[in-house]
Amino acid sequence: MSLRTNNSISSQGSGHARPEAIVAHEARVPLHAPVLVLNASYEPINVCAARRAIVLVLKGVAMTEEENGHFLHAARLALRVPSVIRLLEYRRIPHQSRALSRKNILLRDRNTCQYCGEVLSSSELTLDHVIPRSRGGSSTWENLVACCHSCNRRKGNQFATEANMKLMREPRAFNLHTSRHIMRLMGSDDSWRKYLFF
Repeated sequence: MSLRTNNSISSQGSGHARPEAIVAHEARVPLHAPVLVLNASYEPINVCAARRAIVLVLKGVAMTEEENGHFLHAARLALRVPSVIRLLEYRRIPHQSRALSRKNILLRDRNTCQYCGEVLSSSELTLDHVIPRSRGGSSTWENLVACCHSCNRRKGNQFATEANMKLMREPRAFNLHTSRHIMRLMGSDDSWRKYLFF
């Protein structure tokens, strides 16, 4: 199915859209924009891309609760692009299931170097092993922190105390509070607020 997106409903011609036209339309609308996923109980459980959310709605797995103002058009269909969807069947999802990744560590630490406190872009940050790998440290939520390149070079393969440095806060294992915090940071739509208990 060829998909086109626009800010308002437009009339469809009888011909097929050229692939380059589809790409051009998709580039104007954030089909990779974050969409909040709610369980059937309205509990926020995840964030996915708008494209994935649309697929879930079309398959009848989820329904749209909030929209972002854009439309997606196909030959026989005009669908509002969601900003919040809700699963139609309750899923039991453990809150510890979020993947350990560079992106999620930076989100947890608010793109802030945990040694000097400077807020930087993702490209200006790296991950530091609090207990260096060369000294038995592992790659876990409790041993990884966001770190600027300068502090990372200064600390090297030492413990923070050996480099006369101090962590702003102890890194914590992933939990429900962290999950909601990451969802808030990913959200760019005010319609998420009532579901994330701001």
